[in-house]
Amino acid sequence: MQKLLIAFTLVFLFIACKQVKKEAIPEQAVIAEIFEEEESHIPFVWEGANIYFLLTDRFHNGDTSNDVNFGRTNETGVLRGFMGGDMKGITEKINEGYFTDLGVNAIWFTPVVEQIHGDTDETTGNTYGYHGYWTKDWTALDPNFGTMDDLEELIVTAHSKGIRILMDVVLNHTGPATPKDPVWPAEWVREEPVCEFTTYENTTSCTLVKNLPDILTESDAAVKLPDALLAKWKAEGRLRQELDELELFFERTGYSRSPRAYIIKWLTDYVGDFGIDGYRVDTVKHADEKSWAELYEQASYSFDSWKKKNVTEVLDDNPFYMMGEVYNYGISGGREFDFGDKKVDYYNHGFNSLINFELKQDAKNDYETIFRKYNKLLNSKLSGKSVVNYLTSHDDAEPFDKEREQPVRTANVLLLTPGVSQIYYGDESARDLTIEGSVGDATLRSYMNWDDIDSLETTQKLLSHWKKLGQFRNNHPAVGAGKHKRLGKKPYVFSRTYNKGDIKDKVVIGLDLPKGKKSLWVKGFFGDGTKLYDTYSETEVVVNKGKVILENDNDIALLELAQ
Repeated sequence: MQKLLIAFTLVFLFIACKQVKKEAIPEQAVIAEIFEEEESHIPFVWEGANIYFLLTDRFHNGDTSNDVNFGRTNETGVLRGFMGGDMKGITEKINEGYFTDLGVNAIWFTPVVEQIHGDTDETTGNTYGYHGYWTKDWTALDPNFGTMDDLEELIVTAHSKGIRILMDVVLNHTGPATPKDPVWPAEWVREEPVCEFTTYENTTSCTLVKNLPDILTESDAAVKLPDALLAKWKAEGRLRQELDELELFFERTGYSRSPRAYIIKWLTDYVGDFGIDGYRVDTVKHADEKSWAELYEQASYSFDSWKKKNVTEVLDDNPFYMMGEVYNYGISGGREFDFGDKKVDYYNHGFNSLINFELKQDAKNDYETIFRKYNKLLNSKLSGKSVVNYLTSHDDAEPFDKEREQPVRTANVLLLTPGVSQIYYGDESARDLTIEGSVGDATLRSYMNWDDIDSLETTQKLLSHWKKLGQFRNNHPAVGAGKHKRLGKKPYVFSRTYNKGDIKDKVVIGLDLPKGKKSLWVKGFFGDGTKLYDTYSETEVVVNKGKVILENDNDIALLELAQ
């Protein structure tokens, strides 16, 4: 019986093949078509994401009617007031294809919840909460950044382009007290001591700086809602709704009505309402780990609930993603951050990745030294987790290449180093980081240099390089999430391979290549006769005797299997 079944199958296959020939469809074409269909969907993996980080107020002004609110008209220090950027501006740039052209598949923007209304009198000059980290009300958006409808439109638009959204969240502190913004009740916050950063205790149970009230995140004691917040909700016509929602939240979770529980509820509402894909969490090491574990648990619950209610809008089956800012954490530390008297593994408390403060120093080394180090650590100490690499940021006074003298190398290191990449707005256009008259981190936060992109040939050429690298990274999970191996020393050629589940991806990259004719060694990775495509020069080549030959003036090659 079994032999008869085999014979029948062979006859069927023979007839099928004859039919294909009869219809004049070459067998190779059928196979190629199937391969192309399989390759047409590029899987997204967070471990290889290309994140674009921007200050909402400093990126693009999409609605000039919301530029001034709450009487925020006092004179400020240089770059310390609102400048008009908003969520509509981000959406405009998504629609224009700016992020897609850069190969960006996730956008992280600074917090958009309602900020303190007043300004602070600092030695650096009067400052408003333009940056989004000085919360007044977690349940409302700041009109300077836009409305709930604007936020929803931003997320829907991003998702339609295959771009994920990371919301920047602050659970550790409120905004400073000002004549317009009274301090929260003593059962909610501490106003002293100021952190010393030498032990776990004097890093978590303290205020980051003077007049930055610290939420009592470690407390489980039930607290009442502030009278000022209740009055605000009543004036805005949403008191009953807010109270009813809180009742349901505490009934479902069983949490005590502690300060952190209230804020966790308010933050995760945005996930459940709009389908935000993940968080970037601010000031992680300044609150106890329990807070972050609970935040992740409730955000995941909200994300799953949103998916069930919005089946047709779900991008994929990736779970909720959470990345943390543990200031001065470096990849060499592995899973733990050392407070001096205590080590904490934040990866065990809800975090998929931590921001890596180490690459800005590593970037001074040669490419292979950088790539080999990160490949080793991500596949050993950090196996199953990742880091978010950056070279420029909003609060790092010592970024790599502050003078913007090596913008091409910045792109190469950032986008090709194993791990998640975080482009800081203007990295791709060499936005000036040394603004005359600005003090402290304000100099890192100038308005996006759109005029340079529109008018300067050098900026356009640089942007073109970032686009080619970014798109290649976006198209190939192997670049950021794959395993690294050097194939050739001179010229420098390396491979990246990603093989997880049903996702298989492999690429070869060459850097510091000579001008003119160049031979790239790919033996042992791509076999002779394999057709490859260099996406940088848009050239097809064939592997011969373990090598491919390119002839151009580019010092970089980005090789993938030819379609």
